Amino acid sequence: MKDLLGKSLLDYQLNDRKSDVRVSTNISKSEYLSRAHFFRSFPQMIPIEQKALTLAKGRILDVGAGTGSHVLYLQEKGLDAVALDISPAVIEICQLRGVKQTIISDILDYQGKFDTILLLMNGIGISKRLSLIDIYLQKLKSLLNEGGQILTTSTDIIYMFDQDEDGSYIIPFNEETEYYGELIYTIHYKGEKESFPWLFIDYNTLQRAANNNGLSCELIEEGDDYNYLVRMTHL
Repeated sequence: MKDLLGKSLLDYQLNDRKSDVRVSTNISKSEYLSRAHFFRSFPQMIPIEQKALTLAKGRILDVGAGTGSHVLYLQEKGLDAVALDISPAVIEICQLRGVKQTIISDILDYQGKFDTILLLMNGIGISKRLSLIDIYLQKLKSLLNEGGQILTTSTDIIYMFDQDEDGSYIIPFNEETEYYGELIYTIHYKGEKESFPWLFIDYNTLQRAANNNGLSCELIEEGDDYNYLVRMTHL
């Protein structure tokens, strides 16, 4: 893994603000990625993100913690929060920014127990594909203390597709994907490129998957851009 996104964010942390990062997907054209977006303070976050942080309690694991913005806010509130990410570069950023507890690991390889698990900024997308969602939900469930909660956000990207005359969405065939919310991202940075899968899942599909894996799935709040926040707990 080249970890171009992580490296670009570390460069930004170290004051390289001029290098461009471009991102595209299998259904969208290349566009400029604002690295400043990953360094937002609490007031700059979207409402469903803020809501999730206010609901966090107990010992907290932020999965895919990125630059540590969520954990920094939780630390300021006196909460026991841990930043976990697979990228060594972003964990270095977390440490430079003052995050006290950091872990470099794939979530599937990690062991521990928590009262709250956060997967924000479309964080359930780490599942990569709908066919893998059960594996990730079972893993997340195993990390919960009794009475614990998983708070995650996602987006229903069906709006990105055209509709025919009867209102049905037209989803082109793609041999790389089986579900319309499975995207392939490509990052371009400093003459290199790297691709990786990410899952955007509609609420009803996520709820069914959660229930099939012994988890309740409560819709907490919907955002303005087809995104939403859910809370999952043991059934």
